[in-house]
Amino acid sequence: MISFDTPYRVCYGDTDRMGIVYYGNYPRLYEIGRTDMIRNIWKSYRAVEESGILLPVRQMHSIYHKPAQYDELLTLRTIIREIPKVKFRLISEIYNEQMELINEGEVTLGFWDARTNRPCRAPKEFTDLLEASGKFL
Repeated sequence: MISFDTPYRVCYGDTDRMGIVYYGNYPRLYEIGRTDMIRNIWKSYRAVEESGILLPVRQMHSIYHKPAQYDELLTLRTIIREIPKVKFRLISEIYNEQMELINEGEVTLGFWDARTNRPCRAPKEFTDLLEASGKFL
């Protein structure tokens, strides 16, 4: 299992009239966390796409525990629990400033070959990096 934390300050545009993060913005927070994680352990999304691999979202769900508020510093935790094959499942946990879990999400991406417009296996370079981390059984 690999876990990566990204700090995120809630901006005014993230919130509704009550100063609470609008529920529809949580998938964007998941994306911010996962793109930072992938950049940190492999390469940028841009470089992944330039190599001919796309990562479309296949499935996503959220569980809301507590609201996040304007100007609050959140921790976006992104977790990879298994080495991906064709599907790439990521867990997102969002914590408030008191490190209370306020939201949980799961996003499943697919590896997609941009040249053939077909699903493909996860790039060996990526899975080799994950295996080399020694954090997977």
